[in-house]
Amino acid sequence: MIAVALTLVAVASAVPVADTREEVRRVYVEPIKIVRSESSQQPAGDYVFSFETANGITREENGQLKEVLDEENKPQTVVAVRGAYSYTDNDGKIETINYYADETGFHAEGPSIPTVAPSRR
Repeated sequence: MIAVALTLVAVASAVPVADTREEVRRVYVEPIKIVRSESSQQPAGDYVFSFETANGITREENGQLKEVLDEENKPQTVVAVRGAYSYTDNDGKIETINYYADETGFHAEGPSIPTVAPSRR
């Protein structure tokens, strides 16, 4: 009985296992150059920045400190941000996304971002 079990183990271990690893190819991609970059930060915390890359990607953003009331009606300082970014989509069309973020959260709008229909009451 032991001999049969050992024979089965030997046969099972002799079966070749298929190599399922895929060959990993490393491809060097030249980094996209930044052709314009501007930024400014104020001592009070406000800031503005923008940049553009050689392939047409752009981004601009500004932030301002804003005092709001928290859940307990205590004043709290938050950063209110507004900005936009643009890029060329796969069809060659320029896509622009506008956004803002404040005490209500992050909100973005653009042609590729679905909108939610208002709920009926």
